[in-house]
Amino acid sequence: MEQFSYKKFTHLNDDIIRLRTVVFVAEQGFKEEFDETDKRAVHLVLYDGTKAIATCRYFKDGPNYHIGRVAVLKQYRGKSLGYQIMRHAEAEIKKDGGTCIELSAQIRVKDFYQKLGYQASGDIYLDQHCPHINMVKNL
Repeated sequence: MEQFSYKKFTHLNDDIIRLRTVVFVAEQGFKEEFDETDKRAVHLVLYDGTKAIATCRYFKDGPNYHIGRVAVLKQYRGKSLGYQIMRHAEAEIKKDGGTCIELSAQIRVKDFYQKLGYQASGDIYLDQHCPHINMVKNL
């Protein structure tokens, strides 16, 4: 039986590095996965027992918060875990007083974020040769 729990970190740990390396570097071919933002972001990790299975990060930038690096291990996809970790991040941001969230969505998962209430804003742009679009949601 699945036993899911969340943990919140203010730094990258081995679980986060492993998850993002598997999903973004190995699966999707991104080269510059880790950046300076990781040092100031809050990182959420979803665990199945002791196994890290999903992650995302959020941070404040000016008046708005940003969510990014949403990753779910392949064998756990299709179980609404991406949805759950996004909702958890939104709740944390709301607790911190946030009223607006922005994110940079890969075009191929734009519909996922639209179902969560995010609206596309601006033009499509390339990030490491992958088409993205900015999306915004008011809490």
